Amino acid sequence: MADHLEASVTLPSDPASVSAARAYVVGTLAEWGLPADTDVSDTVRLIISELATNAVQHTFGQSPTFTVDVALDRDEHLRIGVTDSHPRFPRRLPAAVQQDNGRGLVIIRWLTAECGGRLRIRPTREGGKTISIELPWAVPVRPVTTAVQQEP
Repeated sequence: MADHLEASVTLPSDPASVSAARAYVVGTLAEWGLPADTDVSDTVRLIISELATNAVQHTFGQSPTFTVDVALDRDEHLRIGVTDSHPRFPRRLPAAVQQDNGRGLVIIRWLTAECGGRLRIRPTREGGKTISIELPWAVPVRPVTTAVQQEP
């Protein structure tokens, strides 16, 4: 595989774009060798769903689009970032039992840490922000199955 692979897509800040972002990332990772039916792929799918949902819901219409960047460096580190143009950084909200939202970043941080990765939030030059995760790249090795012949 190459030393560096990257892919990017810009989508409208619309709820329908969340599933498009998820499909784009999972499809890209499948092209790079990560099967879509693995635990790692499921974790990435949930993380990108949360990141894209945050970009749509919490920019209050001030970011007409968001961009999803995916990069793989030397088959070692996978980075996924979601950038929007809204200047406000996410802030931790007090969790209430009856609260239906506000836990996305906590979920992302926990899932990322579980995989041995890290979460970063940084400003963009244009005044927005990028929320990104970095995970160790570990493509699961699948055993080769062969047909076993039985003797009569």
